[in-house]
Amino acid sequence: MQDQTLPENIANRLRRDILRGKLVPGDSLKERDSAAELGVSRTPMREAIRIVAREGLITLRPARSPIVAVPDVKAVTDDVEVLLAVEKLSAELACARATVAEVDEIAAILKRMDDNFDTMDPLDMFEIDMSFHSAIAKASHNEPLAEIHGRFLARLWRSRFLAAMKRRNRASVIKHHTGILAALRKRDTVAIRKAISIHLDQLTEDIVQVIRDENELREQRNAKTANDLSA
Repeated sequence: MQDQTLPENIANRLRRDILRGKLVPGDSLKERDSAAELGVSRTPMREAIRIVAREGLITLRPARSPIVAVPDVKAVTDDVEVLLAVEKLSAELACARATVAEVDEIAAILKRMDDNFDTMDPLDMFEIDMSFHSAIAKASHNEPLAEIHGRFLARLWRSRFLAAMKRRNRASVIKHHTGILAALRKRDTVAIRKAISIHLDQLTEDIVQVIRDENELREQRNAKTANDLSA
């Protein structure tokens, strides 16, 4: 790890551990133990935790260790509504403002997804998928809008990844993204809104189901722990 990017590198490690389920909602993050495990000091570890907390993956608690955030159904569904609105608006603006080079870059991202979907690590593939959407937001040439998109993308990162794993269908994923790209190439705002709606139509339902499943598993785990302690 390079010193100048140490907190970001640690944050990426924490983020991936959370996404992969090594750290699950409700787990406590001991700053000292986590720093020792990675062979770093507590200062960059503390900053890394703050970075991931800003993304909504970790909850900070006064005078107590932070924990992996426990998703709230209402908060997450609200975030999905905002993300959907922002995705549609940024895509509309991209239809009018994206340069040829930007459209070609988005097409290259889709080709990389298509070429590697069956062989690449699912988390790496998901990150490429999200870069497709981020590139469209950037092509809107509206910096505040792109920043909002990035913020809500980060807030929904974990829930969206887990939901995507439950519906990991190569044909559907490539078809949806191809439809979005085709509308962008035609500069067709109506078509691109429709394509994004089709792509994200099941997102709220899928995420809510993921959260409910996790809550049930966590309750079962807590009940088992309580029983073991009382035995």
